[in-house]
Amino acid sequence: QVQLVESGGDLVQPGGSLRLSCTASGFTFTRYVMRWYRQAPGKERELVAGITTAGASTNYADSVKGRFTMSRDNEKNTVYLQMNSLTPEDTAVYYCNARGGYIYWGKGTLVTVSS
Repeated sequence: QVQLVESGGDLVQPGGSLRLSCTASGFTFTRYVMRWYRQAPGKERELVAGITTAGASTNYADSVKGRFTMSRDNEKNTVYLQMNSLTPEDTAVYYCNARGGYIYWGKGTLVTVSS
């Protein structure tokens, strides 16, 4: 059974940091490009970051460049999203996405940035 399980979402003050994790199971993780998406209330889901299969290359939305870092540990079937200098505009449900032979989605983890 394919699963993508996100964790690490929380309430954090502006300027704070969080690290999200997404652990995969049920498919060959090393063959899949991984992405993080987010969806804020009343807005469409948007791509935040992506990483290639071996982790050699990453890409980011302009809105998070320089603040967010995506990484992966293929030994642990896990991807991470380190988020620094958070602002209220980063408030959203963050979703893990795997794309290769198929496309898989996690159920999301809520990040709230508020004082």
